[in-house]
Amino acid sequence: MSLHSNPGETDLSDLVRILAEAMEGQGMRLVTAESCTGGWIAKLVTDLPGSSAWFDAGLVTYSNEAKHRLLGVSPATLERFGAVSAETAREMLAGALAHSGADVAVAVTGIAGPGGGTPDKPVGTVWIGWQRRGAEAAAQCFHFAGDRDAVRRQTVVAAFNGLRHCLTA
Repeated sequence: MSLHSNPGETDLSDLVRILAEAMEGQGMRLVTAESCTGGWIAKLVTDLPGSSAWFDAGLVTYSNEAKHRLLGVSPATLERFGAVSAETAREMLAGALAHSGADVAVAVTGIAGPGGGTPDKPVGTVWIGWQRRGAEAAAQCFHFAGDRDAVRRQTVVAAFNGLRHCLTA
């Protein structure tokens, strides 16, 4: 499935089932820290019966204040780099792992639109981070096309694909 396609619910469910098999197979638990997706990743995970065996928690931290309060993202990081940055995604990962019993974290922060973009960070700019407990965090910038729904869907697909890679790396 292409990262730039607009997957339907069936495709998203398939991605969750593949992730579930990998998580259960390794005895790992997941935590999500979401901003622009508004909890969509956690919703899809918990739509799958039995996900409580491998899903620990989901945090939706839409505002900068929530990113700081719930995940420990530094105000200095938010001021210097902005909410949509590698640095913020990495601090979201660290906070999610610190405040959960999970082994693996995914964090997403971006600009889904239609407003909010800038010349440096246009609508569709999304940072996604992944981390296994005890390992170094990875963060990647994406530039997705389409309307708000399309940007968010593509973000969810990229998050799940990155989680699969994180589990096999």
